[in-house]
Amino acid sequence: MTDLGPLNYFMGISVTRTSSGMFLSQKKYATEIIERADMAGCNPSRTPVDTSTKLTSSGPPVKDPTAYRSLAGALQYLTFTRLDISYAVQQICLFMHDPREPHLAALRHIIRYIQGTLHLGLQLHASSISSLVAYSDADWAGCPTTHRSTSGYCVFLGDNLLSCAVYMSGNPVQHQRTKHIEIDIHFVRDLVTKGHVRVLHVPSRYQYAYIFTKGLPTVLFDEFRTSLSVRTAPASTAVGC
Repeated sequence: MTDLGPLNYFMGISVTRTSSGMFLSQKKYATEIIERADMAGCNPSRTPVDTSTKLTSSGPPVKDPTAYRSLAGALQYLTFTRLDISYAVQQICLFMHDPREPHLAALRHIIRYIQGTLHLGLQLHASSISSLVAYSDADWAGCPTTHRSTSGYCVFLGDNLLSCAVYMSGNPVQHQRTKHIEIDIHFVRDLVTKGHVRVLHVPSRYQYAYIFTKGLPTVLFDEFRTSLSVRTAPASTAVGC
């Protein structure tokens, strides 16, 4: 084995070390994708998704499905540091088996967005924790002390879950679609009944996970993107490691 020194470039990802952590960028790789798509002179887009249209399986087939799949695959690799395009790329990859012209238009829309945001990358912050810790749903459900301790917090649910949560909190009858819910989880209903827990609606502007599940208007998208630590490269303050 050979010690190549501090990491600075690996598999298309450049690494810039700063006093606060590391900045990962795939600018060079993203530029190559734009050139492969023959879109070097395209006008940039503010967001990666056109919120006025919804992709379906209809439309004329693309002339070169292989090129479509190649570009879609390249965009998938770009999501390592560009988490902000994850939803848009996932949508075009749903149609890789039979790409149509609307899908190609959506792919080109993503590239137009990348064209205007080549300067963005992923900021990783330094941490004093040296070990990896992971918890699964099973860990939470299997520990009564842990998951019952969450009753000390208000229950926040989004648009899609609100009506279901209100219904379930008032009607504990098991149905076909809720039979997977364990009996002990229904302790939440008792807390709702006693007034210890409130089921609240959370406005879209606070639903940060939406950046992974739907197309967003520019203002919301820009704000949520920052929460992913996808940002401009920091000032040149590289330090040794």
